[in-house]
Order: sequence, then C-alpha cells, then structure tokens
Amino acid sequence: MKKDRIIFWVTTGMIFLFEGVMPALTSQSEMAKEGIRHLGYPDYFGVMLAFFKVAGALALIVPQIPGRIKEWAYAGFAFDFIAALVSNWAINGPKPMTFSPVVAMVILILSYVYYHKLIDKKTA
Repeated sequence: MKKDRIIFWVTTGMIFLFEGVMPALTSQSEMAKEGIRHLGYPDYFGVMLAFFKVAGALALIVPQIPGRIKEWAYAGFAFDFIAALVSNWAINGPKPMTFSPVVAMVILILSYVYYHKLIDKKTA
C-alpha cells in the first residue's frame, strides 16, 4: 500500500507540475505563444489549453475532487498528449523532442493505474 501511494503521488505530482504549474506560469510568455503559432494554432488556443491544463491538474491533485471528475481530467490529458504528439510530428517530423508527449503519457498512465489501485483498496 505504501509503495502504491508513493508511486501515485510522485507521478501525479509530476503531472501537476508540468501540466498545471508550468502552463500557469509560462503560457503567456512569448516563447509559449510562438510555440502555439509554430504548430499552426491561433493565439487563443494557448489560453484555452493553459486554462484546461491547470483545471485538470488541480482535479488530479486535490483529494476531495470526485472520482468522475478525475477520470475526465485523466482523459483530457491523454487527448492532449496524443494531440501534442501528432501536432509536433506533423510540423517538425520525427525529432527527439517530438516524442516528449509519449514520456508524459507514460507518467500519466502510471498515475492512473495507481489511482485505481488506491481506490480499489479503499473500497475492498
């Protein structure tokens, strides 16, 4: 049980930092805006994306948030990582940085699996 909790909180904390805190702090920087433009998206898309990333990250990290909301947050991040991989591949080709969403997806999957392990142990 302790190992499961540690893995859950480490992976969920990483998602929170990289998908919640970082977008909140950097989404309006010129570098972030240029990154959105480079992929062919309009500027408002970056604002919307940052808002939903912060909301999703908070949903995952706050224990009082209902499980159904957490499930939607996990799904939203999965869609985001898949879209990021496809967008980067389409524009930049298969470069090493193109695959960073795959690393994020692995971390997200670990968080999701261990979230369910902890939930299942509570209900058992």
